[in-house]
Order: sequence, then structure tokens, then C-alpha cells
Amino acid sequence: MAEVDSGAPQEIKKYQTYVLNVDPDQDDKATEIKLCNFSRPHMRAFHCSWWSFFVAFFIWFAIAPLLSEIKDTLGLTKQQVWTSSIVGVGGTIFMRFALGPGCDKYGARVLFTVVLCFASIPTALTGVIQNALSLALIRLFIGTAGGTFVMCQYWTSRMFTRSVVGTANALVGGWGNLGGGVTQLVMGSLLFPLFKVFYDQDAEKAWRTVSVVPAVVTFATGVAVYFISDDAPKGNYSEMKKNGTMPEVSAASSFRSGAMNVNTWLLFVQYACCFGVELTMNNAAALYFKDEFGQSTESAAAIASIFGWMNLFARGLGGFASDAFNTRMGMRGRLLIHTVFLACEGALVLIFANTDTLAGAIVVMVFFSLFVQAAEGTSYGIVPYVDPPSTGSIAGIVGAGGNTGAVGFGMGFRQLDYKDAFYVMGSTILGSSILSFFIFIKGHSGLLWGEETISDKDIDLEYPEGEDDYHGEEDYESGEEDVGYLKEEDGVVAEHAA
Repeated sequence: MAEVDSGAPQEIKKYQTYVLNVDPDQDDKATEIKLCNFSRPHMRAFHCSWWSFFVAFFIWFAIAPLLSEIKDTLGLTKQQVWTSSIVGVGGTIFMRFALGPGCDKYGARVLFTVVLCFASIPTALTGVIQNALSLALIRLFIGTAGGTFVMCQYWTSRMFTRSVVGTANALVGGWGNLGGGVTQLVMGSLLFPLFKVFYDQDAEKAWRTVSVVPAVVTFATGVAVYFISDDAPKGNYSEMKKNGTMPEVSAASSFRSGAMNVNTWLLFVQYACCFGVELTMNNAAALYFKDEFGQSTESAAAIASIFGWMNLFARGLGGFASDAFNTRMGMRGRLLIHTVFLACEGALVLIFANTDTLAGAIVVMVFFSLFVQAAEGTSYGIVPYVDPPSTGSIAGIVGAGGNTGAVGFGMGFRQLDYKDAFYVMGSTILGSSILSFFIFIKGHSGLLWGEETISDKDIDLEYPEGEDDYHGEEDYESGEEDVGYLKEEDGVVAEHAA
């Protein structure tokens, strides 16, 4: 495959040529996605991103299909089981808030390694659970793995231009979320029965030891990603800062900028009503089909896995649709398809709650899942536009919305019967779709009015304001003696080679 010259060869950067076509005006980000390519830096980061999030999601919910067995072994109540599920997703809220500005400062690669290696330890210790408290604590620490979603989305935003970033973000997010479906099938219907065979049908010994397998895979992934990938198209952040091609970044400034934007919080609520729903279903689906339709642990896990398997294409479909509508209608197109997906999702939740046959429930769940994950994809088709220099922080805050939603919906399932809990969920989702009318991103059209005044090439997904870079109206004295400098054009910070 022919390599493409990226631009000025005298600039200090790790790669002078790339296999993918890139845009030098957008920091050498790729303008295309080649799924069967694994070259560094762009596609290597793409594949490391989704796989790392996949194994993180796998261990995050590895215990979910085993909860009915754990409940029987320890004599737990429904409320105690749901408390552990709420803690497992709730603890990730703080992680996502913290990891967003962390990505802006350190990059996604290093943080992936730290979080994956840490989360693999409590996963391996699942067998030491003795009561409701220890179950909740183990799930709290395993839940740190859920924070990897922020790195997953940030990394591809750092590697791909805005014309394809919606699709890139959706694909890596969707394939990563697929871990939630695969873990239901692998842990509940494959490894758990296999370990029961090893222990002469002793279910307790099986669930106490089976989680060691994904823990080992996760730890190995964390180590491997650090050595085989890059933070950005031009190299690793530590090298770029040393060479002067990237300013030192203030994580606090990045977070403050993202948090002060009202659009961030509107998307926070909407993401709570799509990704929060998916997290809730990952915890609830197997229990629901076992309790409501009398399925065995193994069959309920297999049915529940269908919800997660839709991530294979559904979230990517949402990102692709977002990019396609953006091409035709600008930001109005992204907001329009996002609103439609949310509204359809809410309606299907209400239909699912009123479906009384097993076959019907499975069919409705398939379409319900499709719109849930498509709405996740359209959410992160919008995120990179909100405030490009603070993309990491905004990705973290919006991502935390998903976990916040899971906590809220989880409380509903903890206290209410299934039908009432689904009614609350569906109504909330329908209400959240209305918030799209209030999203106004500077330089872009709104859902009902406004015009596009900024094109994708005018703004780069660059660095947040730090100690050495500039925003707004401040005067800038040219730093042409440096290897790279920041230049203000039309109020937008962009990096140029000297």
C-alpha cells in the first residue's frame, strides 16, 4: 500500500509519512478509516481503542450473568443485588469526570494502561465475595474500568478529522460496548457451565473462580497497549511536549472550559438516556428474562447478550448517520437524527414493558437496543464540536452522564416492579429528546434556526488552554523561532509548523 506524504519533512514528529490520507491542517489527522489496516499511528490507535474498551466492558459486567447464582449462594435480596449494580456503575461517574481532563494532559494510551491494569485486580478477586457489602465493594473497584470510555472516544477524536470522527467514535465505542453482550454469553453460557464441569457441578466454586480468566486478558491488554501504540498522529504527548510541538496542558483549565458550556450538560442528560439505558439493561436483562419468563441462568444470559451484540453495528450506524446528515445539513442534521433516535428509543422501551411473550420481548428488545446504541453514536458525533480544545473534558463529562443515568434507572429497578421501572425509563428518554431544541453550538446551526459559519477545516480538535497556549482575543507575538507555535485565526487556535 502506497504511503502518503503528510507535509513538511523538517517538522519534528514521530512519523514523516502515513499509510492513510491525512490533513496537515488538522494536525495530521486521518481523513479516512480503513478497518482492515493496523498501521501506526491512526489505525493502530483505532483498534487498540475499541479492543481496550471491549475488555474493560467485559470485566465491568462479567459478574452480571452470575448475579442470580451469587444471590442464591449468599442469600441476598433483590435490593442488595441492585445496590451492587448501582455502585458498580455509579463509581465510574467520578472516574469519567477525572479521566476527561487527564486525556487532554496525558493522552489516552497511558491512562488506558493504568485503568485496565488496576481494574483487572478486583476482577480476579471476585471469588472472595462473602456478603452484600463485599459484593458492592468489589463491583465499585471493577467499575473503574467503565472510565475507559473517555479514552476510547478521545483517542479517535485525536486521530481522525471531523469529517469522519463521528463514524470513528461510534465504531470504537460500539465495538467496545459489544463487550457487554459478549460477556453475558461467554461468562454466563460458556465459561460458567465449563467451570461447573471442572468442579463437578459445584456452582459456587465455578462463579468464585471464573472471573480470573477475563482479569488476566485485561491486564495483558493494558500492558500491550502502552508499547504498541501512539498518543497522537505526531507521536506521544511526552515527546511532543519535549520537542515543543505541543504545549503543556492544564487539566483544570480544560475541565473548567468544558464544564462551563451549557451544551455539555444538555448532552450529559441525553447520554444518560441512551448509554445509561444500556448499562441498566446489562445489569437487568438476564434477571428480567429469568424472573419474568422462567429462563435458566444460561439461557437468560444468552438472550440478554443479544442487547449487547447489537453494538456490532448499531452504534456505528448512528455515527455514520450523524456524519451523513452533517454532510447534507450541517449541525442541524446531526441534531435532527440524534433527536429521532432518542424518541424512537423511548417509544420502544414503553412497548417492551408491555410485551408479555418471550418471542415478542426478544424482537422488541432487538429494535430497542438498535436505537439505544444508535443514539449513543449520534451523541458523540456532536461532542467534538462543542468546544474542540476541551474535547477530552467534554467527552468525560458527557460520558459520566451515561453512568449517572444508569444510577437513576437502577434505583428505579431496585424499588419498583419491572413494568413501572420501564415506564419511568421510557418517559424520561422521550423527555430528553426535547433538549435537542436547546443545543446551540457556536458557529453552527441549531435544530430550528441558525446558520453554519464555521467549516470542519476551520477548527481543529486541538489542545485545551494551558500555560503556553492562547484563546480568545489576547494578542499573540509570533514564536517563529520555535519548532511549532500556536497561531490565532478567526478566534480559533490552530497549530502550525515553523
